[in-house]
Amino acid sequence: MTSVEPQQRILSGMRPTGRLHLGHYHGVLANWAQLQHEYECFFFVADWHALTTMYEDPFTIEESIWDMVIDWLAAGVNPGSSTLFIQSHVPEHAELHLLLSMITPLGWLERVPSFKDQQEKLKEKDLATYGFLGYPLLQSADILMYRAGQVPVGADQVSHVEITREVARRFNHLYGRDPGFEEQAEAAIAKMGKKNAKLYRSLRRRFLEQGDEEALETARALLKEQQNISIGDRERLYGYIEGGGKVILPEPQELLTPEARLPGTDGQKMSKSYGNTIFMREEPDSVSQKIRTMQTDPARVRRSDPGDPEKCPVWDLHKIYSDDSTREWVWNGCRNAGIGCIDCKKPLEEKVIEEQKDFRERGREYENNPDLVRSILDEGRERARDAARDTLQEVRRVMGLEYRR
Repeated sequence: MTSVEPQQRILSGMRPTGRLHLGHYHGVLANWAQLQHEYECFFFVADWHALTTMYEDPFTIEESIWDMVIDWLAAGVNPGSSTLFIQSHVPEHAELHLLLSMITPLGWLERVPSFKDQQEKLKEKDLATYGFLGYPLLQSADILMYRAGQVPVGADQVSHVEITREVARRFNHLYGRDPGFEEQAEAAIAKMGKKNAKLYRSLRRRFLEQGDEEALETARALLKEQQNISIGDRERLYGYIEGGGKVILPEPQELLTPEARLPGTDGQKMSKSYGNTIFMREEPDSVSQKIRTMQTDPARVRRSDPGDPEKCPVWDLHKIYSDDSTREWVWNGCRNAGIGCIDCKKPLEEKVIEEQKDFRERGREYENNPDLVRSILDEGRERARDAARDTLQEVRRVMGLEYRR
């Protein structure tokens, strides 16, 4: 197995829903664009996940993929700094999903909060399917395939990372103990040299007897520095620290993304289903019209009526786009009726259009060169498959699926 530092690897994906709006940019893509310079990032188009709810009308998915990927690139997600690919182009995802389904209790899937939430929200769809029930496990397979140590999620998605940890823990418990595991672990410790071996045993004892998390992290850092043990020994000793077996599938941690809830033009959360979006690459005239007609504090019926910015969705946009002096001007002007709603919206309108200028220019480059977009995804697919094959090779081995005559 190729050496991987899980805590330096990120995995995240999006369902293909077509053109993305400013809520997607500030909620996800701006974070991706930053993470790609700090971690090894895998970003994928979750087209199989889209099929779990769109299986009756799958033909819109393909067009949505290209629109969405162009928006990723327009937002500054760089194929030179991250790996971009389409989920269904990496068939290893399906195999790992199948293998993990053999060990995952049914009750784990039924208790995922979003399972019932989505059924309630999408009552018009028949979601009594195996695919929909199993989609949390497919998400787990997506993460574990790349041995990603961190997964950027919002607070409402933490449960998906939690079930992934449980699946990884169960898998490692079932398959992480080769015959003679303890003897192999002790032999690996001896290879570290007397000083490091003594320190490792001391740290392991502190964690197992006292639950000392600092000792656990120190022991992991110690193993990372060792040059005279094999990759297999290192993975074995990672598990041995905690009294378990070899860590085959590392348990991921959630990387909570900064909350950036953008209101739509009607004051609700920006969403295509509400028809209240401002798209990332929307033309300036259309953006201006949408901002000028945005709902404001209903108490401001007349220009002379004082308002409350906290009751106005335009203020939420100012929190993201405007500097301190502009926000102070808006706050005071609204509360004492010194400015009108059109006055308040004008600097916001300018900031949004200015931000979108780069999106439109970069997006136009890719729109005019679809072959370039395909080549980016093809190259990403090959990099993703290399990583995926590496994980599956080890998974097959420990599950006894590498048959030899």
